[in-house]
Amino acid sequence: MLDFILITGDQAIFIPTFGKAIVVVRPGILTGTGRATVNKKTICIDGDEKKVIVPGCPYTSPPFVTPGVGILSIQSLAINQKARRVKSRGKAVLLKGSMFNAKFQVMVPAIEPSIPPIPDPVPLYTGTGTFMTTNFRAKAT
Repeated sequence: MLDFILITGDQAIFIPTFGKAIVVVRPGILTGTGRATVNKKTICIDGDEKKVIVPGCPYTSPPFVTPGVGILSIQSLAINQKARRVKSRGKAVLLKGSMFNAKFQVMVPAIEPSIPPIPDPVPLYTGTGTFMTTNFRAKAT
């Protein structure tokens, strides 16, 4: 099925719920490395999603309610987010598709305010996200 091609400047929108962790999310920005352009912006190809990194995101994970900080990134794409037929530089073109799998890597753990304070023992949370594109012209499958 045809879907919109992702281009430089499009956003990865992370859903704030990562298991029991609630993350203060910010969008990640895609940078395309394909050969073609749409609206004078380079198209995104397989692997470009791995460069989307959003550092410095606060989070809590009850009972760890004193906020910690971590890094958001895209863990893997859904099958409908890679074109099956259209390629650039020998790699699949990225499509808006449905939901990608995201990860939140804890850098500074949230704290349970007790005596003594207890840090969140979970180093990595998983969640989801979606792409928001500014391309409403070019589609691929």
